[in-house]
Formats: sequence, structure tokens, C-alpha cells
Amino acid sequence: MTAPVTATPADTRSTQAMPLNVKFKVHPVILAGGSGTRLWPMSREQHPKQLIGLIGEDSLLQSTTRRLDGLESGYPLTEQLVVVANEEQRFTTAEQLRTSGKPTRLILEPAGRDTAPALTVAALSIAAQDSDGIMVVMPADHAVTDSDGFRAAVAAGVQHAAAGHIVTMGIVPTRAETGYGYIRIGAALGAQANATDDEASSKITAHQLDRFVEKPHLELAQRYVESREYWWNSGIFIMRASTWLKAIRHFQPAIYEACAAAFAGGKADGDFFRLQRDAFSASPSNSIDYAVMEKLGADQSVATGVVVPLQAGWSDVGSWDAIWDISEKDAERNVSRGRVMFEGASSTFAHSEGRLIACVGTQDLVVVETADAILVADKSRVQDVKKIVGRIREEGGLEASNHRKVHRPWGNYDSVDTGERFQVKRIVVKPGARLSLQMHHHRAEHWIVVRGTALVTRGEERFIVSENESAYIPLGVTHRLENPGKMPLEMIEVQSGSYLGEDDIVRFDDTYGRQ
Repeated sequence: MTAPVTATPADTRSTQAMPLNVKFKVHPVILAGGSGTRLWPMSREQHPKQLIGLIGEDSLLQSTTRRLDGLESGYPLTEQLVVVANEEQRFTTAEQLRTSGKPTRLILEPAGRDTAPALTVAALSIAAQDSDGIMVVMPADHAVTDSDGFRAAVAAGVQHAAAGHIVTMGIVPTRAETGYGYIRIGAALGAQANATDDEASSKITAHQLDRFVEKPHLELAQRYVESREYWWNSGIFIMRASTWLKAIRHFQPAIYEACAAAFAGGKADGDFFRLQRDAFSASPSNSIDYAVMEKLGADQSVATGVVVPLQAGWSDVGSWDAIWDISEKDAERNVSRGRVMFEGASSTFAHSEGRLIACVGTQDLVVVETADAILVADKSRVQDVKKIVGRIREEGGLEASNHRKVHRPWGNYDSVDTGERFQVKRIVVKPGARLSLQMHHHRAEHWIVVRGTALVTRGEERFIVSENESAYIPLGVTHRLENPGKMPLEMIEVQSGSYLGEDDIVRFDDTYGRQ
């Protein structure tokens, strides 16, 4: 299949003069369901790496929402983002997406099923209105330092996707890396018809996809790099929605059927689109790579694979050494975030969330401080951080799932102290927000307002609590906390009782649809 418009040589037209081809539209798709255990203690199960500002002030998700801004591919770029995210992180994800100022369709996965089902429900959502819409599929937890280079590569990839190919973005390797999957490239391809006038895009040479290969051991990775026939798999893909749906139905009919049923049975819920739980949970769990891309080399009856090189300062920021690698360094190759001092240190990464970190004579170390955990690791062993997370889970430690400060749709709370039969929290409630109407079987609560005004429901009572005043909620009494004011409500909560876990909550009414 060929593209609908024949390209005119790039040096004979201006971009401004070139009319957009409206047969296809480009749709940004963001997959935001990862966990990032290797970036513990910053990344936690309930607050994973895509929601954290690991590189700058913005989170990785927020940076991804702007990654296609200014794209010139010859096809119009839609404003709406299609984001697929885990139901457990829906409120924090939605709040961060609002900062983009772009319309967003946020599709919630009721269960984690890896990237192939996630992409399939995104394609179904786009195909419902634009069956031939071109999807630019981006993980929410990657970093790109060269935005112009990224858009140039995407513009080149869009041309091949418009012609019916499934495009993957490959990274020319700079070292033998065992943490990435690899792509073996085939023959170089000529310029794709309907190419844009962008000079950088026109100089990008794509290749046929020969095959995907799994993460190699070190010796094999070295051979891959030396051969120059293997590129890193970036996890970024470009294809028509119709092309993907045809491919997933051909190669993985069980995934297609489960996702189609989950989408058809889904429903809108405020900011979210909820997939039908049972149908989606019935889908096999599989990645885009294993489900489709590995099969394209041997079976091209549905589509052919194309690899476009991406030279844009890309990183999957999958571990702390990757963060160090792309960060600005001092003369001794040290990287610091927050309150950090180096004395005779070299090649050290130190990240402080509050307390001072002093690194004296350290070399090739990673030090990360949070309110409830500290990581010290040899830079060559950071892939093993996930083993620590696994051990924390086995021991029932809360540090694997949540930070001390926990975000909720109504605000946040910080568990500042815990002891036998008591817990102290600092609670912040957004203006106009309210907690659920609830009751606890095992604890009583004392609320002290330090800033703002609280509206308290306690049994049949409703009353105002102002600054420097307090309220007592006895065990077993129905209650609710609200902020009726225009400024954040800040208060101290002291819990006392035989059990203080977050699962000791019976909700009777909740603005945010939680059970």
C-alpha cells in the first residue's frame, strides 16, 4: 500500500505552503501503567516513576504529554491525548494530565495485562471515531532530551505508518546493555512517499524490521553492538489503529476478543473511561514485542515492520545509573538533586528529598534519600534494587507500595509518627474537597485544625472546626471531613486503637467512586 500523496523534493517547497493531508490524523497515545521497581525508593507501587519528577520539576508523564507539540508530519496532529493507566493511580494521573491543558481520554485498566492489551484498547478507542488514525505510542516513563530530534524521527515514522507498516523506533546502541531488548535491522528503505519538508526528517533512513530479540547476556550484547546490525528497542511505536487491530486479531485473537469485549462493555465515569472489569481481566498478559513485533519478521501477511532510528537523547530511565547517565554532571562526574554535598567524591549520584546527604570520598555510588527509606548502591548493581523491593513485600513492609506522604483525590496525608496503638498524620484537604462518609471498626480519631476551616460530620451532627480547635471521632461513629473554604485545610490527625491499617474503612458515600 502506498501513501496517498506523492512527495515533492524537500528543497522545492516550504512547510508553510504545504497543505496538510487530512486523510490521516496523528493521535498521541500514552501508556502509563508501569511500576518502575528499580527506581525505588522514589518509585513506589502506588506512586510509580512516571508520576515523579526524576529529571526536572515535571513528572515523566507530564513531559510526555508535550513530546509531540510542534510535530510537522504532513498530517494534522489531534489535540486529544489517549492515555491508558492503572486504575489504582487514576486520581494522581488525572491530576497531572490536567496540567497539560489538553483534552484527554483516560482509559483505566482494572488489572495489569502488560502493553499489548493496553495498546489494543487505545486503538479501539481511536478506531471508534477514526479507523485509520495514526497512533504514536509512547510509554509515560521515558525521557527525551532532544525534542526536535524526537519529532523529526516521529515525522519520518508517520510516513511509513501511513503506508500501512508497523513502525518501531530503534536506538543505535552506545554500549553493551543487558537491560534492553534488541532489534535486528534489515535492508535500508528509500524515502517514503508523502514525506514532509522537514530537513532533519528527510535525512533519517529507515530499515526493514528483521526480528526482535530478548534481553541478552553481556557477552551476546557486546556481539550485538559490534555487529552494528542490532539496535535497542525503545518501546515507541507508530501505526494506524486499523493496522494494529488487524495484527493483534491475527496473532493474538484471545487478547483482541477480551479487549473488544472490555471496551464495548466499558462506560464513562467522570474523567475516566472504565473498561469492563471481567472481560479485560480475562485477556492474556503480553507485551507489544512478544504479542506482535516478534512475529512480523516471519509472517508479513498482515503488515510489515519498519525500524526508524531515534537519536534524541532517549532513555527509558529504568534504573538509577540511567538517571545519572543523562543528568548534568560536575567536574568529577557527580550528579546531585536536593540537599547534597560532595567532598572528594566522583561518579556519584545523590538525590535528597529533604535531609542533607554528605558524600565523602565516594566513587560510583548511588544514594537516594526519602522520608521513610534510604538507598545506597554500587552503580554497577542498581538493577538489583528490584530484589530489595521484593524482600520488602515479602516482609509486609509498606515502603514497597507507598511513600510516607500519600496522595488522594481530595488532597494528601503524611504519616509523621507511628507507635503501638497510635498513629499521627498531617492531612491537607484541597479547597472544596471532602473525604468519604466513613466509619472505622478499630480506631478513634482526634482532629486538630492548624490552618483553614473544617466542616465535620459526626453521626447526626454537622459543625465547623476553625483554626486551633479540635474534634473527636469515637470508634464506630460515621463521620466525614470537608473543606468548605477557598484555601487548603491543614490539620493533624491522631489515631488510636487496636488496628490502624488503611483497610479499616467502611465507606457509605464517596464523591470519587471508591469502594
